[in-house]
Amino acid sequence: MTPDLTIGVVGPHDLVERVMLMGHAAAPLPCRLVAAAYRDEQEAPDKVTRLGPGVDACLFASPVPYDLARRSGVLTMPATYVQLGGAALVAALAKAALDTRMDPQRVSVDVVSRADVEEAYTDLGIPATDVHSRDEPGATGTIAAYHERLARQGATTGALTCLPAVAERLHTAGVPVIRIRPTSAAVRTALHTAALLGAHHRLEESQLTVVLVEVPTLREPVRRAAPRYWRDELRLSLHRLLVQEANRINATVWPIDDHSYLVTATRGSIAAATDGFRVLPFAARIRDELGLAVEVGVGMGRTTHDAESHARAALARTQAGKQAQGFAVDREGRALIPAPRMPPTGATALKPKGVEVLARLAAKLEGGDTVVDAEGAGKMLGVTPRTARRLLRTLVDEGLAWPLPPNRTPQPGRPRQLYRLIVEKLGPR
Repeated sequence: MTPDLTIGVVGPHDLVERVMLMGHAAAPLPCRLVAAAYRDEQEAPDKVTRLGPGVDACLFASPVPYDLARRSGVLTMPATYVQLGGAALVAALAKAALDTRMDPQRVSVDVVSRADVEEAYTDLGIPATDVHSRDEPGATGTIAAYHERLARQGATTGALTCLPAVAERLHTAGVPVIRIRPTSAAVRTALHTAALLGAHHRLEESQLTVVLVEVPTLREPVRRAAPRYWRDELRLSLHRLLVQEANRINATVWPIDDHSYLVTATRGSIAAATDGFRVLPFAARIRDELGLAVEVGVGMGRTTHDAESHARAALARTQAGKQAQGFAVDREGRALIPAPRMPPTGATALKPKGVEVLARLAAKLEGGDTVVDAEGAGKMLGVTPRTARRLLRTLVDEGLAWPLPPNRTPQPGRPRQLYRLIVEKLGPR
């Protein structure tokens, strides 16, 4: 059975009450309606924000609040609005014809498009030559001033408005005004559209998604004799971290080989974890806690095989450094929103002292190995092991090195502490 959808109804109090009274029976799918009434259209973005992420779709009273919410960037879900042309406009014109102060052929109309205005007048068989229309969005005061100016100039005999706040202002100013109210059929049609948009969004969010995570450090062979225990410990720590992240978004993790992992999730959960596919999933925490750079590819598909194939294609793009094409591929094989290779680090610049020490050590490293201990670092820096140990701890504090498990040997004394230098933070060399 399809789970109930949640539709947020955003509009003036009278329309929201009307929609709520019609109930979810007007929608084609089981749904729950949540009221978000406002006094002025300018409140629409705040009402959408208050609805929160639990809403599958939004239904707006007219194009004006919809446009305000869209422009403010708060719409993270599908949305539609009630159409106010057609029968709604004809009904308002009929009321204007019964008002002795108004001539339907000499009025001003807002919100409704000029095409809808001309179509309604053509259907009624009357000319629209002297009818003024404004469909551009704007503040309540601006739209009210538009109607009032035309009336004061004698260009119109009254106004037809879709906005209750504008109707109130014009009534106070003494300008004859008729509200264009949506018909019951228009409301039912809008609810129908909102429910279908919400259902499609729900299906899109639950789409199968595969994430491939590869660790270059573990992929590269050891170039000099060094304990392998730290590599095993690193794999274990990384797997533990990925499992924690996966549990947080209701995903699963499988190790593929010594240097890569496969995460199975839904599109919605990965979108939430990546700020809408703008930052790499899991990369920031792996970098901060383990000091590792990772390569990530995200793929979607109708089957697990398709999703994994798209994830491998996205991973290949990541490894090739084609940042403009993004790190995620949808189920049609198209790249999603472009994103940086790594999440932005903000204004926290690396401390000069740590960077200088890391650069000096990196210049002395041989064979591509990045694992050192205090004695070896001291020789490379020309300082005592005690001073080198302090400098290595400084690198750890600044996120430029990662302490590995001690090298346990049968000899007595303190075990040798190894550190992996995160030379990737120096950038291209």
